[in-house]
Amino acid sequence: MNFNLDEALDMLSRTPRTLESLLSGLSKDWLHSREGEGTWNPVKVIEHLIEAEKSNWIPRLNVILADGENTPFPAFDRYAHLNQTERQIEQALAEFHHVRMENVSYIQRMTHSSLDLEKKGVHPEFGIVQVSELLSAWVVHDFTHISQIVRVMAERYRTDVGPWSAYLGILNRK
Repeated sequence: MNFNLDEALDMLSRTPRTLESLLSGLSKDWLHSREGEGTWNPVKVIEHLIEAEKSNWIPRLNVILADGENTPFPAFDRYAHLNQTERQIEQALAEFHHVRMENVSYIQRMTHSSLDLEKKGVHPEFGIVQVSELLSAWVVHDFTHISQIVRVMAERYRTDVGPWSAYLGILNRK
């Protein structure tokens, strides 16, 4: 097992700044580019991350800590953010930064009262999962969506790169 709580929290703390550096101040063309019909633009990805901060990671962690395997996690609607009115990227990034840092602080406070990383809960689809798996998935979820944002933005220049597209790996996988 490679999981290390301090490393995970460090990585989770870095995501808001990473996304702010990448997306703040960009043109609407960059922020609204997509890979195709039914895909998310960078703004939608940030809204999804906010929804996950509020309705997924911490609520599920709290269920594990309070009820263990006695109560399944609440369902998480991965698409709830699609029903929201779109806002400026700076507003979304600021909210993401705020809720993420609150969540990281919450976990840091819990570690002082010996957060049990092996405590188990019940995921509605996967069955029994551990706290360490939930936290690991949270980190990799960030990586997944950072990668998605960069891939979507690269797609905008797909035809503009001409013959170099054969050598630009980001344009050759989805």
